[in-house]
Amino acid sequence: MLRFENPNILFGLLLIPLFIVLFILFLQWKKKSIRKFGELSVISQLMPWVSKGRLIVKFILFMSALFFLIIGIANPQIGSKLVKAQRKGIDLMIALDVSSSMLAQDIQPNRIEKAKQAISRLIDKLSSDRLGIIVFAGKAYVQLPITTDYSAAKLFLSTIETDIVSVQGTAISDAISLAMSSFDENDHDKAIILITDGENHEGDALQEAQFAAENGIHVYTIGMGLPEGAPIPMYRGDAQTGYKKDKQGNTIITQLDEVMLRKIASIGNGIYVRANNTRAGLKKVFEAINKLEKKEFDSIMFSDYEDRFQYFIALAILLLLIEFFIAERKSKVLSSFKLFEK
Repeated sequence: MLRFENPNILFGLLLIPLFIVLFILFLQWKKKSIRKFGELSVISQLMPWVSKGRLIVKFILFMSALFFLIIGIANPQIGSKLVKAQRKGIDLMIALDVSSSMLAQDIQPNRIEKAKQAISRLIDKLSSDRLGIIVFAGKAYVQLPITTDYSAAKLFLSTIETDIVSVQGTAISDAISLAMSSFDENDHDKAIILITDGENHEGDALQEAQFAAENGIHVYTIGMGLPEGAPIPMYRGDAQTGYKKDKQGNTIITQLDEVMLRKIASIGNGIYVRANNTRAGLKKVFEAINKLEKKEFDSIMFSDYEDRFQYFIALAILLLLIEFFIAERKSKVLSSFKLFEK
């Protein structure tokens, strides 16, 4: 298996076609400039040691060296062996509330950004566990199927915003149900982390939590928000235009429904933690999850990669040395060989 350690460096290869175009334009300009002094056949006799062929050869050598230098800096690596590794872990689904109430700023910078920061830190702590992400508001959707690709998890996490689900509401029951159906059929311990303010919940969340517990799935809840609540900001682009109001023109205050979230965690054989400005609660939940029994599963992956940059760098240096020792003018000693002439 071939990969590049620094793949962004490969964009430097786009310089080569640009240099080729500039070189062709330079040759045309040079030819036009010489014609101003007379016929090319006459001028060439006045400059017997000038060689166009040598200039082209030097340019080709320089471009070839640049090509191999860029490849070398990108550092091509070859997977030297395939290893079947035994890994232990649990299956974990994170269900994140993306309703508009998660924009409330009682937790800084706001509820949803605080939750995303905490999830990112949780991903950094995972080593062998499998992770999936669900987003929900009035409906629930799988944002990331369960995987051990933590880089992909962070990428998908970064794209989550409150407008990712068009239907507003807090369908906690749908989120739990979708999380359960997203797990593979295996004997791993499974857990659902529900991150929400719990307000205006729809459906029978307690029944779904009970069903999860009966199937050996632990449900943990994290309440995003403070007891006093906060208004829901409204935005036009990046600029805040005010706060959400009801039909009577009163500012809506979104409050955390701790009672419901405590019940869900209790029925789901999990724990409830309330987030605040100093902590988001995931650390305590992660410690509880770590106490679950982790089962072994096989994972096939390339474990060892060997660098191959040295060959490309050496070839680039060799080509540059050859280019350096080729003079632009014809050598009196070697002119009889006609190496660069038709």
